[in-house]
Amino acid sequence: MYLGEILNPNAVKMINSCTSKKRLFHDLGELAEGCYTLNATKVIDALIDREGLGPTGVGHGIALPHARLDSVTTVCGMFLRLEKPLNFDSVDRQPVDLVFALLAPQSAGVEHLKALALVSRTMRDPDVCAKLRANSDPTILHAILTEVQSTQAA
Repeated sequence: MYLGEILNPNAVKMINSCTSKKRLFHDLGELAEGCYTLNATKVIDALIDREGLGPTGVGHGIALPHARLDSVTTVCGMFLRLEKPLNFDSVDRQPVDLVFALLAPQSAGVEHLKALALVSRTMRDPDVCAKLRANSDPTILHAILTEVQSTQAA
């Protein structure tokens, strides 16, 4: 599995202003609707429900919100770079500026876990995060995320 397989180039955005975690989930829901033709409200509700189980802010300014939905047919991802970091109740209490969200089918057990592990591995790389933070063009952000995986696979 490669990030390029689950991350639509149009599902990468730079967000100039986001005031709350709830607003962020709304942005992700709208992005999922536009890129993957999913119901925005169902995506938002699923992300909020999952976040209720425990924060998905993993530290170092990174959040990995994820959820399973009946309407999703294959694992799909969305990436947001926030210009202004957002309080996300992260494990290290640091605000978040890099958000990689995953949506998976309700029945996707191993596939969902593999995708989450892949995203987590990619986002733990300090060089990747530095490049992501140094760029605001969605095309470049997508290239950085997908380039890592193809380089590692070679």
